[in-house]
Amino acid sequence: MTTFADLGLSQKVLSAVTDAGYSTPTPIQAGAIPVALQRRDVCGIAQTGTGKTASFVLPMLTLLEKGRARARMPRTLILEPTRELAAQVAENFEKYGKNHKLNIALLIGGVSFDEQDRKLERGADVLICTPGRLLDHCERGKLLMTGVEILVIDEADRMLDMGFIPDIERIAKLIPFTRQTLFFSATMPPEIQKLADRFLQNPERIEVAPPSSTAKTVTQRLVASNHKDYEKRAVLRDLIRAQDDLKNAIIFCNRKKDVADLFRSLDRHGFSVGALHGDMDQRSRTTMLANFKDGNIQLLVASDVAARGLDIPDVGHVFNFDVPIHSEDYVHRIGRTGRAGRSGRAFTIVTKSDTKYVDAIEKLIGQKIEWQDGDLSALPPPSESHDSGRKGRERDKGRGKRREEPRSRDINPKTEDAPIQARTENVTSEHHKADHRKAQHGGRNARPYPANDDQRDRRNRHRDHDDGPTPVGFGDDIPAFMLIVANAKA
Repeated sequence: MTTFADLGLSQKVLSAVTDAGYSTPTPIQAGAIPVALQRRDVCGIAQTGTGKTASFVLPMLTLLEKGRARARMPRTLILEPTRELAAQVAENFEKYGKNHKLNIALLIGGVSFDEQDRKLERGADVLICTPGRLLDHCERGKLLMTGVEILVIDEADRMLDMGFIPDIERIAKLIPFTRQTLFFSATMPPEIQKLADRFLQNPERIEVAPPSSTAKTVTQRLVASNHKDYEKRAVLRDLIRAQDDLKNAIIFCNRKKDVADLFRSLDRHGFSVGALHGDMDQRSRTTMLANFKDGNIQLLVASDVAARGLDIPDVGHVFNFDVPIHSEDYVHRIGRTGRAGRSGRAFTIVTKSDTKYVDAIEKLIGQKIEWQDGDLSALPPPSESHDSGRKGRERDKGRGKRREEPRSRDINPKTEDAPIQARTENVTSEHHKADHRKAQHGGRNARPYPANDDQRDRRNRHRDHDDGPTPVGFGDDIPAFMLIVANAKA
């Protein structure tokens, strides 16, 4: 059996690996490390959770033992698609490079330029960054890329999805042509293959798993649901409660707005939950991930910012609240569980409009995914309560009836929503008083408060109520600006 000692790594690196508790390399590590130590280009393809990060970190540490970095001239460059992945790679360098005296600079958004400039002035042996922040520093004249010996492009398929390829092409022109390039990706569609052909020179291709395959240790199931968001949320809650062995889980949504909505819903129903998406500031994202890793939060609702490469070793479950539109994202999402040989479970909630995406996923991974408790044909008819209420209002409108009192909600609030309802009523009562005072003083645009606050009250109640009906005309794709409560000014 191959060990790390057989791969040609330096004694300092081997000592750090042993201290970390590892002795046997994974297949991608066993294939990539010896080639990288020969300073050859590498094209590594392996499913997520197989140790791709260490397959370039360990040889880089060995190669960097000779030489020193000069101010503003990094010796190596690692490009990552997200801040979380960049920070995770920096943690790997600190763990495995504890016997080295290397300067590691992390350039990501959400952090002060001045602090990053000070690190660059000291000289960076390893520069880990997202493409946008790197180009910002280059344009400010704070970086010279002519000393880069090794370029690592990690999670290349995610780079393509996020539109970073033009930035990477610009960066590649700033780096010497004689560099060594290490190229890693979990999937290898034709677009990524063309990209690899452009950046690599006579590479050693190391493929340790079929492209776009899923780990055999992950049990996958499809769960049928009606289309309405409030019904999907109810299905998700029942699914979570049915898991007797649930330690922690990541719940994926397709849109950042859905992440926020689902987080509020689960929090309202008493779950231990956090949220993670791209619009959060870096400190909040880092804190949320740390709390999830430490077990302070059981459920993490996330967008695909958490789907690629994040190493949270012991995630027991993954729930896809939305079926991913791009089938490759399914591979990455469920790859957050069942890592390093552990077992995991992945559930995907499917509506009738999602069937084409499920078909694409099954075609990509080359297997059929079993249904949990029956497929879509076994679903009960959708709830009529919301539609019947809406039809009744339309009939009243058609008859020309005018309501004397503000409308109440079509659905009675649940007991757990009572504090939110009380808070909403307190807020609206203050608006009543304010508008009434304006009307008494003859404000220029003063209006009688009942009609104005009736509209505001309905908007507030719709936002706070978890299982409210979807606005007419938009289905489930409601533009975010339609849910913003406008402040009425006199």
